[in-house]
Amino acid sequence: MTSVAPSADAGEQRSFAAGAPRRGRLSRFLLILAVLLPTAVAVDLSVNNTFGSDVRVNCAAVDAHGEGRDPYFVRNLKGTDLSYPYLPVTLDAFRPLCAGGFLGAHYKAIYLVLGLICVLLLPGLGRGRDGLRDVVLRGVFALGGFLGFEWVLASGNFAMLSGLLTAASLALLLRSAQSEGHRDASFVPQLAGAALLGLVTSFKLVFVPVLAALYLLPQPRRRKLILIAVAACMFALPILVSVVFYGELSSSWLSAIFGQIPGQHSPGGEDNPSLLFLAQTLADRVSLAGSKSVVAVLYGLIAVALLLAPLAIVVWRMVRVQGRDAKTSPLGALDDWLMDHPDAAMRITVLAMYALYLCAPRLKVYAFFEAALYAAILVVDLPAVLVALLLTMAIAIPFVVAVSGIAFVDGFDLLTVAIACFWMMLRAYSVPVSSNGAGSRGRTGTALAHRGILSPLRLPIPPCPLDPTRSNT
Repeated sequence: MTSVAPSADAGEQRSFAAGAPRRGRLSRFLLILAVLLPTAVAVDLSVNNTFGSDVRVNCAAVDAHGEGRDPYFVRNLKGTDLSYPYLPVTLDAFRPLCAGGFLGAHYKAIYLVLGLICVLLLPGLGRGRDGLRDVVLRGVFALGGFLGFEWVLASGNFAMLSGLLTAASLALLLRSAQSEGHRDASFVPQLAGAALLGLVTSFKLVFVPVLAALYLLPQPRRRKLILIAVAACMFALPILVSVVFYGELSSSWLSAIFGQIPGQHSPGGEDNPSLLFLAQTLADRVSLAGSKSVVAVLYGLIAVALLLAPLAIVVWRMVRVQGRDAKTSPLGALDDWLMDHPDAAMRITVLAMYALYLCAPRLKVYAFFEAALYAAILVVDLPAVLVALLLTMAIAIPFVVAVSGIAFVDGFDLLTVAIACFWMMLRAYSVPVSSNGAGSRGRTGTALAHRGILSPLRLPIPPCPLDPTRSNT
């Protein structure tokens, strides 16, 4: 078994004194960003005339359904020209939220409170108890990363609810896996976490591949398959309920999503900064945008090249370092490695969720709030210099671009930054770990001083136009 280099422990002592000033500078940097976040929200409030459009659409649809009108026809919605994108079953599920108009009138304050709850729910992956610095760092990244929370707050989108459930599911899945007796005692909380994650993906169906990352949890294979099955059932349950009990509305929902209702806005037809839209743009450059097969192939190749292949290569090289019996299958070797290195396995799991989330074919700007939640879990254990770089990439640069109005990659600014952050975190965690599960909080900084396995890929992303005036529903 290859362990961290022998000089690591001595280097850790020598670098302690130098690390203190760095931590102090990071604390000041965090303070600056903590002031920047409300400033970003205030700027957005001052320039956005369609503030809260999504919460108004959602509650208008709930009201229309309660009055016996089809909410998927925009003409039946009061005060909006946007369509309702969620499954029919959500019309009754959201009814308590929209009752009395309280949410529409006070959603900004409510969302701020829910955002803080998300931060408190997010788990840490180290063995030690979270300190104030860790909580603040997660909070700054979750509420400021990629402008996701700002877009949620600006539009009033119900992505705030899916973000809350995502944070709760990660807390159940990851905190339970950390307990010393997780093989026996923690499976019930993990089942609940998997069920919540499946329910979250049913809100926006395109994010269902995230459930595959559950296989990377440090659990026996049978348990991981059960978790995936539970999550898949919870994903399918709202769809099944909608089809069985809301037959007519289900047909209207499909027509609205696919733009088959003439003269109204179609959520499925919007341009958005996703890899699929990038593939469509590239195909259009060579006059092949009309070929769905070409676009699909390009989309798959881009997703694999930018996110999935780098992750798979890093994981496999980390597993290969451990060595395996000749009779052990590659999948069996992966299972053994995950069980032997639970801390590293949980980080890889969150990285995989983050990567699969960014691969979604429809990635609206508000969706980067959930991407920031995944990333916020990972940044805490990184060295101060890398944390400062990630904060600059994920918060400072998008803020400057938003305020200045000068996009460095037209239409793909947030996606480009999010993928760059993925590469940096992947490289940071792509170091061999010893058989005792090194890579936990106490040793991560030392391990990261050594060269990672995979250098970040650099693939050009051409600019393309994006109309930022459309709704984020």
